[in-house]
Amino acid sequence: MNDVLRRYDLPRAGRELQALLKNPDDLPRVFGLIEALQGNASDRLRKQFEATETGRRLQETEPDIVPILTNREALRAMPKGSLAHAYLDFLASENISPEGILAAAAEGERVHDGFDWQRARMRDTHDLWHAVTGYRGDVLGELSLLAFLLGQYWHPGIALVVGAGFAKGLSGDDAWLVVDGFVRGKRAQPLAPQDWEALLPLPVDEVRARLRVGSPPQYTPLRTDELRRRGIVSA
Repeated sequence: MNDVLRRYDLPRAGRELQALLKNPDDLPRVFGLIEALQGNASDRLRKQFEATETGRRLQETEPDIVPILTNREALRAMPKGSLAHAYLDFLASENISPEGILAAAAEGERVHDGFDWQRARMRDTHDLWHAVTGYRGDVLGELSLLAFLLGQYWHPGIALVVGAGFAKGLSGDDAWLVVDGFVRGKRAQPLAPQDWEALLPLPVDEVRARLRVGSPPQYTPLRTDELRRRGIVSA
């Protein structure tokens, strides 16, 4: 019990949440908040890996997917319509890179508790989850993907981020998109212990069917500039 309590850094969580509410695009704050309130979520994540042969193999070998995801030439050489191309399309549409996520994750404090590889795997495959689920990189898409993740396994830090979205006035179709993300996550196969390296060359529609994530949702992206215009976050 004491070990679990040590995984709740409430002062840090308060600082990260306050900064995140001012700037929802501050990715290092998202990582910081999730890490500060991990509780025993890492134990639940590890159990997902241990539940399948693929997951157990991944935990034993601890592959690093970053060199694959940063090799754009090799990804472009994979078949059209593949998950690799959907991933590249997502990066281009959001003007982001896997290197940027690594840099954001490197900021702030680090916790080393035996779950480093699992957390790195989740971080490094985050944009593959976007490509598979169809959520964009806008505030609403990120909240929906976090809700999807919450449907896969309980994490108090992620729950707080999603709850903060509702507390700040998320409503109507936007709110339903986030709720649907949670439902989709509950119905889908666990995405964390997947062999993403093997899935990249496959047709993205086949991957979606195999993982039971459903079709990409149709919605209007909600960017931070619009939130500031509405007065939901400070300018």
